[in-house]
Amino acid sequence: MSKNHDLSELQKFGGVTGLAEKLKSNVEQGIPGNDEDILQRKNVFGTNTYAQKKGRTFWRFLWEACLDLTLLILVVAALASLALGIRSEGIKQGWYDGGSVIFAVFLVIVVTAISDYQQYLQLRDLRNLNGQERNIHYEITRGGRRVMSSIFDIIVGDVIHLKVGDQVPADGVLISGYSLAIDESSITGVAKIITMGSKTPFLTSGCKVADGFGTMLVISVGVNTEWGRIMSSIPEDICEETPLQVRLNGLTTFIGLAGLTVPFIFFVAVLIWYFTGHTTNVNGTPQFERGKTSAIHALGGVIKIVTVAVAIIVVAVPEGFPLFVTLMLASLMKKLITDKAMVRRLSAIETMGSVTTICTGKTGTLTLNQMTVVEAYANGKKFDPPNDGSLLSPMFSSVLIEGIAQNTTGCVCLPKGGGDVEFSGSPTEKAILSWGVKLGLNFVAKRAESTIIHASPFNSEKKRGGVAVKTPSSEVRVHWKGAAEIVLASCTSFLDENDSVMSLDEDKLAFYRKAIKGMAEKSLRCVAIAYRSIKLDKVSSDEEQLRQWAMPDDELVLLAIVGIKDPCRPGVRGSVDLCEAAGVKICMVTGDNLQTAKAIAVECGILASDADCNEPNLIEGKSFRSKSEAERENIAEKISVMGRSSPNDKFLLVQALKRKGQVVAVTGHGTNDAPALNEGDIGLAMGIAGTEVAKESSDIIILDDNFHSVVKVIRWGRSVYANIQKFIQFQLTVNVAALIINVVVAISTGDVPLNAVQLLWVNLIIDVLGALALAKEPPTDHLMHRPPIGRREPLITNVMWWNLFIQAVYQLIVVLVLDFFGQNILPLRHDSIELANEVKYTMIFNTFVLCQIFNEFNARRPDQLNIFDGIIKNYFFIGIIALTLILQFMIVEFLGKLVKTVKLTPQLWLVCIVIGFISWPLAALGKLGPVPKTPVAWGVIMVLVGIVIAILIGQKYTDK
Repeated sequence: MSKNHDLSELQKFGGVTGLAEKLKSNVEQGIPGNDEDILQRKNVFGTNTYAQKKGRTFWRFLWEACLDLTLLILVVAALASLALGIRSEGIKQGWYDGGSVIFAVFLVIVVTAISDYQQYLQLRDLRNLNGQERNIHYEITRGGRRVMSSIFDIIVGDVIHLKVGDQVPADGVLISGYSLAIDESSITGVAKIITMGSKTPFLTSGCKVADGFGTMLVISVGVNTEWGRIMSSIPEDICEETPLQVRLNGLTTFIGLAGLTVPFIFFVAVLIWYFTGHTTNVNGTPQFERGKTSAIHALGGVIKIVTVAVAIIVVAVPEGFPLFVTLMLASLMKKLITDKAMVRRLSAIETMGSVTTICTGKTGTLTLNQMTVVEAYANGKKFDPPNDGSLLSPMFSSVLIEGIAQNTTGCVCLPKGGGDVEFSGSPTEKAILSWGVKLGLNFVAKRAESTIIHASPFNSEKKRGGVAVKTPSSEVRVHWKGAAEIVLASCTSFLDENDSVMSLDEDKLAFYRKAIKGMAEKSLRCVAIAYRSIKLDKVSSDEEQLRQWAMPDDELVLLAIVGIKDPCRPGVRGSVDLCEAAGVKICMVTGDNLQTAKAIAVECGILASDADCNEPNLIEGKSFRSKSEAERENIAEKISVMGRSSPNDKFLLVQALKRKGQVVAVTGHGTNDAPALNEGDIGLAMGIAGTEVAKESSDIIILDDNFHSVVKVIRWGRSVYANIQKFIQFQLTVNVAALIINVVVAISTGDVPLNAVQLLWVNLIIDVLGALALAKEPPTDHLMHRPPIGRREPLITNVMWWNLFIQAVYQLIVVLVLDFFGQNILPLRHDSIELANEVKYTMIFNTFVLCQIFNEFNARRPDQLNIFDGIIKNYFFIGIIALTLILQFMIVEFLGKLVKTVKLTPQLWLVCIVIGFISWPLAALGKLGPVPKTPVAWGVIMVLVGIVIAILIGQKYTDK
């Protein structure tokens, strides 16, 4: 019946009332709601969830890591080296060369599989976090009481109350509705609005409420609904690739090409040196002598050269970028949940770092959204105190309370066991209902006295909402409620204290306008309540004609104007000041009148003083929309406050700001805010007050509706970009240094200072341990004291190139000096040349690794002198550095056979540490001096470095 929308089948059940009875429910009271009843319904009809797809296993990632082409080449070369070594030197000594490479490759495969699997798990967690946004809460009736329930707890037989912006949580049948219109485009793919009624009573899960309000009876949940069937058939989709990841992939490809070119040059150069007899063994004898070296021995030499060349490729290709970005985003998503922000699109985090303007609402974002009626005007005078119902006449009180009780989407509930009265609805509705109760409102009894025959729901375009009710005296009263000055403009009379309808002359109009202005200047929201009586015979009884009926909204009788207090959030002024310091402009766009908006803006610090309160700084929505497109663009950047605005005004403002090159974040909570949320570079929907339509249109959901949470997201967005730049600087320093060192030394001497196993260990330091250490760097206050990140700002800045250049050149010179002159300047003299050379190459390897570890500290703060800022709080970074040092010590001291190292004396360890330590003062000097910005400056520096390296190489040959 539900799937085919079979109306005749519904009639066989006796309509919605009969269907509810067969489901042991009630259209008024709902299901009983006790634990036994709920459990039985779940067992019979299922739950409102759908099955998750089965994930990938660790063994799948291990197999994929084994298929890496460069690692396969390394394994083949290692196996050949193993076979040749065993043949020439015997199994006891001959397995070391090939076996050590095979072990290193195995380690790389396992670590790669673990990191990829961890990356997959993190992304799956992100998807599950994003799935929490589906945990929507609805107002349902159970056991005769209205309660809030999670979408996952909704069961067959529940009576659900729907309003504009809601998503239909399950398949159901309409019980009653007023102007209820459903957008089925999310299911059918066709943008079509269906008006619900007796001929179209079926509601489909996943659709959106486009207009009106009503109640529905749930008849299918979970996988038995249309939405559930669709969701269960969708394959697992882990995460989208963000623009920054795309840029990183481009950078990886570029570096990868360089990483293939340089090893090729290395291979050719070393091959030439090898076959010309210029490469020597550790004891000083040539590795290849024509006519003396056997073919097997020569092949073994070539295989070793191939192994090192492939190992250089492994180091050169920056595979750590994907892991780093995933680890960082996963960690960030979880921290943002703690900071009351849920990210729906990963790209939004990056874009928040570039935001230059925030178009924010007022209610609930800058204010607490805790509303109370504190002033009231009725009978042509101020009603003081505003909560004393004894001051009102019985007739006036009856009409006013009828308007409050019927013209609302909220509800007043009296707990069965006693206790405080409970209110539901929007904060404004709850404030007025609370005021009504203080005036003597009995909600259930008053609503039973009259019948709603038509409704015009409140929306932010009209700024008012109304209902038409049929009274016991067969009279129709139309009740309106909305923005004070708009409703007042439709009034021609008012009820005085004698219950007489008096004309609203100029004096009384001036009195009420002055009252509205006075309340607005106190930051109060002004709401007017009015009505009009019409004869029953003027209202059609036909359902279709009644649905199209436009309720009269002129010649109204004013009942009351109330002032509702909504205090500013504590700390909001500090958040606004922080945004200004960070170069982010705040523009408040609100539906409240200009005076209320101005008062709140001054209190929050958006407007500095009354001197700023003139157009275009302070502008009304009507004035802004009446201007031409060019005029709107000219004044858009000057606007700080827009009052009495519609969602379309917000949309036009965002458009104008974007045309001026601004990166705009937009907050919104209403269904009509969806176009502006989509138009902004970042859409920020409110988690508490926001409708499901607004949330679906957003990129980030602010869970506590607090403006300070928006500022936190900006801080984290800047942190993402900063952390990626830190890792790029660290990764490229190692890449460049490793490539240049091996190639320069190989071309100049034929030596290979870093062998294949050592290069693979360096690769693990960068791609895994380096990513882990830098990915969890928390944001610093320094980030909010610099301008926003430009849209086209390069990933690698001049400062980063300069830092990278200093460290890479320093490491290159250190390795060249150790390789060429190490035996002369260090205590490396041993009884045999072979042992001296082994100590020298161990020194080179150890020094190179320690330089990377010390440089990891420099990467934490690329543009700050104090590289230790906040390090004590970053336990993860300290732990990774400690682990790397321990592993390096174990490799040098205990795994010499595998890694081709020998034990170092404490004095030599101290030398290595001092050389690594020098990278700290060098980095500080680089930050103090001028950074080269032109190609000419860089050219001069490169020539100078080239001369130094040439002198070192020349000195080596002079010594020879």
